[in-house]
Amino acid sequence: MISVSDLFLQRVEQHLHIIYEGVELPLSVTELAQQLIKIILGSNPLRDPTPHTNRWDEQDIILIAYGDSIIKHDDSEFAVSSPIEAPLKTLHRFIKERCDMQLNALHILPFYPYSSDEGFAVMNYAQVNESLGDWNDIQNIAKDVKLMADLVINHCSSRSVWFENFLNDLHPGKDYFKTASLTDDLSQVVRPRTSPLLNTVTTPSGEKHVWCTFSHDQVDFDFGNPEVLKEFISIIRHYLDNGVRLFRLDAVAFLWKQLNTNCINLPQTHEAVRLIRTLIEHTEPSVVIITETNIPNQENLSYFGNANEAHSIYNFALPPLLLHTLLSGDSTAIKHWMMSMPPAQNGTAYFNFIASHDGIGLRPIEGLLQPSEVASLVSTTMQFGGRVSMRTSNDGTHTPYELNIALFDAMQGTHNGPDKFGLERFMCAHAIMFALEGIPGLYIHSLLGTTNDYDRFENSQHNRAINRHRWQESKLLAAIGEKYSHHHKVFNGIKSLLAVRKKQSAFHPNATQFTLHLAGGLFGFWRQSIDRRQSVFCVYNISDKPQTLTLADLNLINTQQWFDLVADKTIEEEQLTIELEPYQSVWLSNIK
Repeated sequence: MISVSDLFLQRVEQHLHIIYEGVELPLSVTELAQQLIKIILGSNPLRDPTPHTNRWDEQDIILIAYGDSIIKHDDSEFAVSSPIEAPLKTLHRFIKERCDMQLNALHILPFYPYSSDEGFAVMNYAQVNESLGDWNDIQNIAKDVKLMADLVINHCSSRSVWFENFLNDLHPGKDYFKTASLTDDLSQVVRPRTSPLLNTVTTPSGEKHVWCTFSHDQVDFDFGNPEVLKEFISIIRHYLDNGVRLFRLDAVAFLWKQLNTNCINLPQTHEAVRLIRTLIEHTEPSVVIITETNIPNQENLSYFGNANEAHSIYNFALPPLLLHTLLSGDSTAIKHWMMSMPPAQNGTAYFNFIASHDGIGLRPIEGLLQPSEVASLVSTTMQFGGRVSMRTSNDGTHTPYELNIALFDAMQGTHNGPDKFGLERFMCAHAIMFALEGIPGLYIHSLLGTTNDYDRFENSQHNRAINRHRWQESKLLAAIGEKYSHHHKVFNGIKSLLAVRKKQSAFHPNATQFTLHLAGGLFGFWRQSIDRRQSVFCVYNISDKPQTLTLADLNLINTQQWFDLVADKTIEEEQLTIELEPYQSVWLSNIK
């Protein structure tokens, strides 16, 4: 019988053969595989993972925040601008004391030293940004919640030691970065930005043109060099040792570059994700890998592989589709999309979110919304005080790439303009997201009802800054404590929804889901628990007019008692309809 260690080595070798086919390596594939295994195991035992195992349940809700989303200042008249407490400690305390532990996982956005892009131009992967705290703060957070961290794998800062070494022909770093020639045909390369792809730099060995997918301060790695791969496996080991249990592979779709291709979603990239998964799960089988691939829907789905790549993928089509649904009062597009989405296999799950530190991406809805519908999203975003970021298409034109706006402001009205239902619309969006198949991810500024931060935008001139507010702790506590403020209503309303969600086995991320066909301004779907004991009919009024739900349309089993979990009400046996106010949500369950 072949041992676990022999099978492990064989699998790693197989991944490497596919990744480096046609690449001349300075060592054998077997030697490279052995080195990677030694790095990832460290002093830890080899584990034999169980395939198709769900590492999550209905209890899991991931809060998304920057390490300094909440900062503690001296409240005196002469307070200085710098925090008087490490922001990671402030964030940790807020979650423990104010969130009633409704959120059992925390994604701390890049907490490393950086030079730009709010952390995504990493200068040193092994350090915690001293303005946030230190590794002890990270470890303490990991004791209370499942910790999710970014592996910024496609690029690093042009001010990193590695790139400084590249500029001086020194190791390590001399050969870590992707270069190209100005004469290369790069016309097929898919870009998420409008800046030039190549940046010309001078080194002792001559002028070089480095590949910069995102910005000239974010220099792309060359994974054709196995030393780069070894560095990242070392980084993963370091994060595991400090308590990280969920890895977000940032911008991973761009990892492998090959001339005369579009340089996105290449086979070597998919195989690299499989390799990372194989290495991690043989040392920490409970760890979850989430791929961040802001690309058209079908391309995004490919990162599940055959349940052997990402455990979870960002459900990037959901934010723009849900925004379109609630601004237009039309659920046609979101229903068609839901019916086309395959159920996630056991051992995989969708990662649902409707707001994040980035904008609302528009590439994922290519083919899902009509150009006129996208244009309406763009114009309404601008009307509600947001911004629109552009990208350069293959034909050289600039097209909208993402909407930059706080979700609370995006929901302040419809395509017809602002109205009085902004709060209700915002809560409806979250009630939909919390009930969908998958793991919910909740952006901290949605939890707090934060609005557009025009000061941060003006100071940085970066569109995404509009949705990256930093709360002063005392002001935040006052806002959520003010009974009549929208911050108070949002904060407590979302926590109440989460408290209900976590008790429902039908909301397990892998529980059955079917789309309902309802009339008028109603949208709904049916969830059934894995053991088939609980059914929940999730129905939403997505319009600004009252709607009538005919219970016969749901085919409720009339021998059972039914309950509205949101309103905490029993549905009477003789009741034939439910009247839904604008943007009202109901979760009808056979188990209370």
